[in-house]
Formats: sequence, structure tokens, C-alpha cells
Amino acid sequence: MTAATIIAEIGVDMGAFASAAHLASWAGICPGNHQSAGRQKTGKARKGNVHLKTALITAAVAVAKIRKCYLGEKHRRLRARRGEMRAHAAIAHKILVAAYHMLATDAEYVDLGPTYLDRVDQKRTAQHLTRRLQELGYNVQITPKAA
Repeated sequence: MTAATIIAEIGVDMGAFASAAHLASWAGICPGNHQSAGRQKTGKARKGNVHLKTALITAAVAVAKIRKCYLGEKHRRLRARRGEMRAHAAIAHKILVAAYHMLATDAEYVDLGPTYLDRVDQKRTAQHLTRRLQELGYNVQITPKAA
């Protein structure tokens, strides 16, 4: 249903949008940012296509319940830091950007997998987990696994 709504609202010709960011802005699903004098103020998302935004947020809520996929894992990480509703909006943005690239390049969707975010920067993940264990009172020594 979400795919049908996306096609119905934006069409299949992505020439109308200069980039995925322009499409997200038009849809009203882009992240808001309001800063003044170096202070961060509320960054509400702008008004956009109501039907498209509703379908994308609904899809984001559904994908949050899936355990073994990239978007589900990304949602859980964002929810821990930013809250439930902001995580839904961020995942809706990711879905729209992916749809734009699939329609623009005529490519199929390839899920990156739930461990993608850990594989991106293994050193940073290892340091983070080591620090958390040390804060809990454990002595930790990391050695690479033999091939």
C-alpha cells in the first residue's frame, strides 16, 4: 500500500525533483532545523503532502516492529537517542529517499541487514562497548579473533 501511495502521489518520473532532498522537502518529511544565535530551537517538520506523509509514517511504524532488517535496527537506535516520534519521522525520510533512488535509477531495494551499522565502524563500536563494560566495573581487553 505504501508503494502504491508513493507512486500515486509523486509519480514515476523523478525529473521533477532535483534530488532526494528536494523530494523530502516537498513531501514535508525532511528534518526541521531552526537555529538562532548558536542556540537550537524546535525544528518542526514543514507542511507537505498529507497523504504521502501519512503513508510514510505508517510504513515507519510498521518497519519498527521488524527485527532483522536495517531500518528496524536504525529505528531502535534513533528511538533510544531521540524518542519514538522523531525516530518514526527519520525512518519515513529514509524510506522516501530510498524510493526516490529506486525510481530514479530503476534499481531494486537491497536491505543492508541488521548488523550493517555495527560493521560500518567496528573500531568505534568496540570502543563504545568496552567503555560501557568498564563503567560497569569489568576489566576488558580486546584481542582480534584469529582467522
